[in-house]
Amino acid sequence: MGMPISLDLRDEEDLASAVTETFTWLHEVDARFSPYKVDSEVSRYGRGLLAAADLSEELDDVLSRCAYYEDISGGAFSTQLPGHDFDPCAVVKGWAVQRAADHLHAAGARRFCLNAGGDVVTSGEPEPGRAWRVGIRHPEQPQAVCAVLASRDGTVATSATYERGAHILDGRTGQPATGLLSVTVVADDLTHADALATATFALGTDGIAWAATQPGVEVLIIDEGRRVHRSPGLTPG
Repeated sequence: MGMPISLDLRDEEDLASAVTETFTWLHEVDARFSPYKVDSEVSRYGRGLLAAADLSEELDDVLSRCAYYEDISGGAFSTQLPGHDFDPCAVVKGWAVQRAADHLHAAGARRFCLNAGGDVVTSGEPEPGRAWRVGIRHPEQPQAVCAVLASRDGTVATSATYERGAHILDGRTGQPATGLLSVTVVADDLTHADALATATFALGTDGIAWAATQPGVEVLIIDEGRRVHRSPGLTPG
């Protein structure tokens, strides 16, 4: 998926086979859902080579989720723009990593932090009485963090342009989104946190008020004026 993925596992029992299966799953997702691989299921769907009846259950699920975020964002979140290939990565990344975390939990893991390019799923505590500490990269200073959040059994996702440039497009205009430097969303599920962060960024400054109305999430947003907008319920680490 073009990003580093790391696992900090603190459980004492042997979970080596579960870890291997988890990373195998992530490699399978990359092969099947990457829009950059011409033979992937996503690429074949985008070129019209797969009918709805031929889709895997997983891709059908991803498409449904993409439609949901496009709807609630008024079209700012979009997987299909004129002149661009079909690209569901804004949903697939969080969806895949959340499923990987769910697999670890089902195998018996209770104390871990799964980090996929800065999008994080935490389970339990690294040590009794201490939450996982999730650093949020400063959008303009690569070696600095702008916040550290505490997380127990939660997820944190950030959308910004510091790694890949102006890659987040406003689906309503087809142009790079402007107005925000960084959007971090804290939620119970990484699929939701990641997609909501992307949708908020795509909405630009309108996303600040919009994100605040979304139920069950906390947000940390830095706009282009370097102003910080944060939910009162955010827990510092």
